[in-house]
Amino acid sequence: MHLLALLLSLFVVATVLWDAFETVVLPRTVNRRLRLTRLYFGFTWRRWTRAAATFRSERRREWFLAIFGPLSLLGLAAVWAVGLLLGFALLQWSAGSNLEPANASGRFVDDLYISGTTFFTLGLGDVRPVGRLARIITVTEAGTGFAFLAIVIAYFPVLYQSFSRREAQLTLLDAWAGSPPAAAEVLRRLADHDAVPALQAFLKDWEYWASELLESHISYPAVAFFRSQHQRQSWVSALTTILDVSALVQVGIDGVPTWQAHVTFAMARHAAVDLTQVLHVDPAAGDDRLPDRDLDALRLHLETAGLRPARSADADRRLLDLRRLYEPYVNGLARALMMPMPPWWHRDGARNNWQASPKGAGGAHL
Repeated sequence: MHLLALLLSLFVVATVLWDAFETVVLPRTVNRRLRLTRLYFGFTWRRWTRAAATFRSERRREWFLAIFGPLSLLGLAAVWAVGLLLGFALLQWSAGSNLEPANASGRFVDDLYISGTTFFTLGLGDVRPVGRLARIITVTEAGTGFAFLAIVIAYFPVLYQSFSRREAQLTLLDAWAGSPPAAAEVLRRLADHDAVPALQAFLKDWEYWASELLESHISYPAVAFFRSQHQRQSWVSALTTILDVSALVQVGIDGVPTWQAHVTFAMARHAAVDLTQVLHVDPAAGDDRLPDRDLDALRLHLETAGLRPARSADADRRLLDLRRLYEPYVNGLARALMMPMPPWWHRDGARNNWQASPKGAGGAHL
């Protein structure tokens, strides 16, 4: 029994420490399927989304989903801590529970108690290890607990910094593309204000955003569960909108260069594909977001603003080919994270978030 407890304790401690190292310290993707963090997020997120689906109010459902990201981090830290605490308690028990005062009953709860006071560096001293092996285990646990708590505390600000950088750029999309964002709105608003040349700088900025999105979410996948603070916005809808805009420009709009759209599309598509792998999401077909009749209406919408998008069977085929490169991946992300896909254009002139705020109500549409 003591040998089995020793092997089990070493396995538990090693598993938790390695999982924490891969999650917090190692800045790269871990593709291994059998992993504590992945099992934890998969189990908790599935049950959280089932509970969220019972809310009829969209506002309450979004509020409930928004809690998951921060709460899941606290839960993950608790799972790691409990695992280490149990592992070191088993280690003490397998070594003979050499504690002082004498543990006449040999109860495992005393090993748990000294493991907890040691791991959290309380140092109460009412129960002390006796003998060289018990002291080595205690000192090792104290050092592990101190380092673990320091790393976890430092981990949270890094996550929130990644979230803040993502959202700062995402919030800017409201005035460019509306809420929720739509690709045709970007082009129409630029055309209405004779600012079509600004599209190149816009696409360049979002190329960098897609790159940073990919790198930050590869290093810290938990950030993907953090939802935007603004209604009708999400990082999935923003990424999809940028891909939509880039696809439209690549197919052809008279007088608009295509190179920047090409490289932005490549970077954004790279982010969409890799993040489905990082989050273990299966690509999904979904409903057709732009059937032929809507494509004709979208082109007419752009032409009304003074733009001349390409109209031909070849243009239709090229746009469809580009959409097939990314839509299954963003559809999969949208379904898995319960973040709605954006429209291609606004038929009803939906207000922007800044116009719909209490202080900004009544503002004119762009």
